This record gives sequence, structure tokens and C-alpha cells, in this order.
Amino acid sequence: MKTTPLINALMLTIGSASSAFAASGAREDNSGLFVWIFLGFCALIVVAQLMPALLMMLGFAKAMGKNKAAEPQTVTNK
Repeated sequence: MKTTPLINALMLTIGSASSAFAASGAREDNSGLFVWIFLGFCALIVVAQLMPALLMMLGFAKAMGKNKAAEPQTVTNK
């Protein structure tokens, strides 16, 4: 398979630019105790909001899954 000069130039360009995207070092996290308490409180709010929604969806699914037998109806003529 012959490679053209254009493909060779493209491979050299991509190969040499790949090191430019490397991280320079580890990111420092200067978050204190209060930041973690705040994030925990936010997670608690999210979980408290999701629980009733999940229970409601499960209730809807349970109600839709019930087999409702068709009862014969009597017709009265007056």
C-alpha cells in the first residue's frame, strides 16, 4: 500500500502535536472542610428530591401493570 506525502505530513503533524495536550502536573485541591460539608448538603438535597419521584414512578408502573379484568355490564332498557 502506497502512502502519499499528504498522509505522511498529516501523520507527522498529529504525532508531534499529541504531547501538547498532556497535563502539566497534578491539580491541587485546596477545598477545606466547609466546602465538603456544603457539597454533602447539596447531595442530601438531591437524594431527598429523587426518593419521592422514584417512589411515584414505581407506583405508576405498579398500577399500569395490574391486569384489569373486564366485567360484563348489564344494559337496562326503560
